[in-house]
Amino acid sequence: MSKLILTHEVTGLGEPGDVIDVKNGYARNYLIPQGFAVSWTRGGEKQIEQIKAARTAREHATIEEALDLKARLEATKVRLEVKAGREGRLFGSVKAADVAGAASAAGIGELDKRKIEIPNAIKTVGDHEATIRLRDDITATITLQVVAAK
Repeated sequence: MSKLILTHEVTGLGEPGDVIDVKNGYARNYLIPQGFAVSWTRGGEKQIEQIKAARTAREHATIEEALDLKARLEATKVRLEVKAGREGRLFGSVKAADVAGAASAAGIGELDKRKIEIPNAIKTVGDHEATIRLRDDITATITLQVVAAK
């Protein structure tokens, strides 16, 4: 088992600054090369504090702001134009970065693509849903209207 410090949020493992134990291969082949984690060392306590301070700065400042953003997200249908074939199948799939870009283009606000979770891969046109974690205790469900680009 390898002891690591997460530098980015990893679904199912933890938040930035968390100290985790994972299997050696997972650490060596995925988490460390992708930049999601660094090896834990005795001097890592300072690094953990810096990561946690940056995380709290990125979070929405107050619960009221997060609830306001949640209300705007859930009230708006976000439209995404993507390349699609004749039967409505997409060339590829909709990614979290696409959702974040469409939300900012719709005037909702800037969203962190790492906080957007798409439960089922979106590979067809139509209405789909995605979940956005605004804070640890507040999530919003956004409706995506995927249409074929002309």
